Amino acid sequence: MAGKNIKVLLVEDNPGDVFLLQEFLKEVTTVVVDLSPVERLSEALNYLAKELFDLILLDLSLPDSQGLETFVIAHHQAKATPIIVLTGINDETLAIRAMQEGAQDYLVKGQVTGDLLVRSMRYAIERQRADNALRQSEERFRVALKNSPIFVYNQDCELRYTWVYNPSDGLTVEEMLGKQDLDIIPVEDAQRLTTIKRGVLTSGIGTREEVSITIKDTTRYYDLTVEPLRNESQEIVGVTCASIDISERQAALRERKLAEEKIREQAALLDVTTDAICLRNLNNQIIFWNKGAETLYGWKATEAWGKNASELLYDEPSPEIEAALLQVVSKGKWQGELTKLTKMDKEILVASRWSLVCDEQGKPKSILTVDTDITEKKHLEAQLFRAQRLESIGTLASGIAHDLNNILTPILAGAQLLPLKFPHADARTRHLLEILEINARRGADLVKQVLSFARGVEGKRITLQLRHLIVELAKILKETFPKSIEISTDVPQDLWMVSGDSTQLHQVLMNLCVNARDAMANGGSLSISAENLLIDENYARMNLEAKEGPYTVITVSDTGSGIPREILDRIFEPFFTTKDVGQGTGLGLSTVLGIVKSHGGFVDVYSELGSSTSFKVYLPAVGGMETLTPEELPPQTGHGELILVVDDEAAIQEITRTSLEAHNYKILVASDGIEAIALYAKNKDKISAVLMDIMLPSLDGLTAIRTLRKINPQVRIIASSGLMSDNKLSAVAAIGVNTFLSKPYTVNELLLSLQKVLS
Repeated sequence: MAGKNIKVLLVEDNPGDVFLLQEFLKEVTTVVVDLSPVERLSEALNYLAKELFDLILLDLSLPDSQGLETFVIAHHQAKATPIIVLTGINDETLAIRAMQEGAQDYLVKGQVTGDLLVRSMRYAIERQRADNALRQSEERFRVALKNSPIFVYNQDCELRYTWVYNPSDGLTVEEMLGKQDLDIIPVEDAQRLTTIKRGVLTSGIGTREEVSITIKDTTRYYDLTVEPLRNESQEIVGVTCASIDISERQAALRERKLAEEKIREQAALLDVTTDAICLRNLNNQIIFWNKGAETLYGWKATEAWGKNASELLYDEPSPEIEAALLQVVSKGKWQGELTKLTKMDKEILVASRWSLVCDEQGKPKSILTVDTDITEKKHLEAQLFRAQRLESIGTLASGIAHDLNNILTPILAGAQLLPLKFPHADARTRHLLEILEINARRGADLVKQVLSFARGVEGKRITLQLRHLIVELAKILKETFPKSIEISTDVPQDLWMVSGDSTQLHQVLMNLCVNARDAMANGGSLSISAENLLIDENYARMNLEAKEGPYTVITVSDTGSGIPREILDRIFEPFFTTKDVGQGTGLGLSTVLGIVKSHGGFVDVYSELGSSTSFKVYLPAVGGMETLTPEELPPQTGHGELILVVDDEAAIQEITRTSLEAHNYKILVASDGIEAIALYAKNKDKISAVLMDIMLPSLDGLTAIRTLRKINPQVRIIASSGLMSDNKLSAVAAIGVNTFLSKPYTVNELLLSLQKVLS
């Protein structure tokens, strides 16, 4: 207060006290006081009506007013002016009551000093200013609350409303004060609020939650903040709460959630489909990539997003792709078959449908592509076309054979009759007649082979044990084939029997063995083996000609020159041969196929150029099934073991995955040796066994197995292949793999192999 005049109204009827107070104020040089003394309360009220004072010094005993009433009247007249009460020594209790009514301080006459008087005046003025500022702040707060959506209230420890401001939803302050939540809102809402507030009372920690409250049949949503309410001693005496109506925001949020849920459902539907769905912008950058695309092409969505589709899926640009782009932009759609690449650089054939996507203004903005893998379908179609082609050729050959029989019959008969007609013919003539008969017989034999291919010559069918046939054939081969060819057999004692013609089946095996001999000009190994096979649905799906049921399988393998891939599909065509003129008719394998088909069976061939060839003859089994074999036993299910399946054929991957998962195994799939090593290194503690195809791209199976052995010498591995030469079988055994599974395999064969390596 230094350097500033203070206007003080002194209400005191004792001149001595007035004099003393004036003297005390003169002692304090830092304070300039403009003192206005009056003796009566009425005079003071007149002053207050005309002037403003910084402070009032008020004696409670005046000629026209006595006691507490004096203060009450003065305070009522000048609420904004601080009042210091002057009291006698015996009236201190009265002074305290005055302070309770609003006095800023009190001074006891006879005990006042200059410093005490100044301090009291300063305190009273500053306190009054603080009170005024507080009132102004509270007023601003009330105005702010009045114009805001915030509902503020206090509740005591019994959760009764003690103060309410800005209530909403039609409730009034009077309806709420003194009541609990249960008195004004539904029970369920009240219990939920009570639980929240009780938690704050107990813990002393504030909270913020979103709540719904139903009032007068209307449900509203609130953002509720609850804080503990404390007294001067920091004791919790209740809660103070603020709530904001967020019903509109909640409605918007619900609408957004519904929209997001709809989008998620649509995305889930896109992910459920097995088709690969890709969305790319007009710059050919991928902006959507579903689960089907991940499965088909091997690229994760995070890897594909933002990439150029042509660089990701094609080896090099092609006119076909450019034409497709032009058509989809000009006409809005395109469809056709395309060859694309997977992440592992494997070519797959897809049926692709392209659609142009436009914005709300009809301007093109992206291209939607839906791809369906038809690689397996095309493979099966090729098998079907091959079977149809052979059937057509067979029909033609049958007709030709019929005509040739008609022609050869009189020739052969004439050749046999002429020596009888000319018994005295010279030696040269008899030799010519002998040549004529021999060649006529050769022609007839050729016709029989053609008929065997065309319609499967019917013979006498009996129940046969092929083991005896193979043993007899092996004796003949060892006596007639060159010594440079090693012949071996492997036939189980419990081999199932078949119904067939022994002569025809002997011809089948002999033709296959002769071809094997011719492929091993410098010697080699020829093996004949047999096994029982129960073909199931999975196996039948992998081979178009197979049917479910028991089969006896005979395998004739050689270590010869192999068959080039480009002619593999033609070897069963009649008159097709790779041998020199005069060394073969091209009817051997066509006869084999005709005889086997006439027995209800089929033939598979596997060949590795320059290494080996293997023919498998499948004949339906008809007996000798009284003894249970492992193939007939109930399938052995797994216990959640993780199996790594390594194969580059998508169809085999899928069939194997489905089969094992149906029998309680978990599956990881790799398409080549490099991917297999990476997956195993990452999951080696979880993988129980590895099913490894030997013939793989990028890194072959043998090398991959050796690498896995270095990572984990105890790794359990099942080797698998459609064709295995003796050299490769020896190499597989040398690196510690004792379990081999020949393709195609049945579910039981696979399960038994797993049971063997896991036990």
